[in-house]
Amino acid sequence: MTSREIVQSTLDFRCPERVARSFADSDIVSSRYLASSRATDWKIVGNGQWERIDEWGNTWGRVDATSKGQVVRGVLDELSRADKYEFPDYSESGSYTRVEEVRSQYPDRWLIGELPGFAFGIARKLRKLENYLVDLLGELEKVQRLHDRIDTLLEKMIVRYADAGVDSVMFWEDWGTQDQLFISPQLWREEFQPRFRDLCHLAHKRGLKVFMHSCGQMGAIVPDLMAVGIDVLQLDQPDLHGIDQLEAYQKHGRITFWCPVDIRDTLQTRDEARIRSRAREMLDRLWKGRGGFIAGFYEDNASIGLDPRWQGYACEEFIRHGVRLNYAEGEMEQVNAGDS
Repeated sequence: MTSREIVQSTLDFRCPERVARSFADSDIVSSRYLASSRATDWKIVGNGQWERIDEWGNTWGRVDATSKGQVVRGVLDELSRADKYEFPDYSESGSYTRVEEVRSQYPDRWLIGELPGFAFGIARKLRKLENYLVDLLGELEKVQRLHDRIDTLLEKMIVRYADAGVDSVMFWEDWGTQDQLFISPQLWREEFQPRFRDLCHLAHKRGLKVFMHSCGQMGAIVPDLMAVGIDVLQLDQPDLHGIDQLEAYQKHGRITFWCPVDIRDTLQTRDEARIRSRAREMLDRLWKGRGGFIAGFYEDNASIGLDPRWQGYACEEFIRHGVRLNYAEGEMEQVNAGDS
């Protein structure tokens, strides 16, 4: 099987010959649009602080040379400016030439087209999170107009990505703290669930899968994400949800989890035996030889304070143990019957 076929079989729960992976000889490549924007490179601004401007005009900050940082100033200092704010232009087909080139270069790998977020992830940066959460409670009608404009932009991007030949689109959108959602589940269902459903429907209509990354505790909406059509949840902290709970989600619908061994809990133990054991457990309970799990790797080891060898132990177990022959055919058939 090619890498592309392995990932497709993983998402379809059709017993790939081995676990799909995003490290070493990765089954997955990604690419993104090119468009005129306000973006700048990171630069040191003094006292160990770094700053950059993103494509939307937001100012990001960080205190080291490797981490992704966070928004320190949103470009929309006043919500009243949202209606006249000029978005980056992602509609031109020429903006996706690089994506087409990657498709040609890697015809046998799974190609992800990167989105800048969905409405929540984009709007929270434009306004900065603290302001945006207040907006959602007190200025919802104005926020909805901003969300509508963002959704229109994303619709055009999904179509362009499909034309460029990607296999899926992916967006990064953190929905919670370590303890809870940023907003109430009720508000999520009223304001965001219909938007997710519409964008997922468009992607599926164009033959694309939808991948979503989220950090934080967002278990309250995982069943809703499955219902609206999210195909893959990429989680860097699977232990925050618990393997028991992730396994339970898969008993009620087809959802694939793309995870490294937990970067905040298990990896931080620096315990080789424990890391290897957790990698095997993730395969035994989330992959099971029938699909539904992609073995991941957290790329920024420096920001989590770890030598790459600790993740290397997990990768070795994913490769060694993640082979279909290690799982009984009868067990796989029983799982598949339960998922259908």
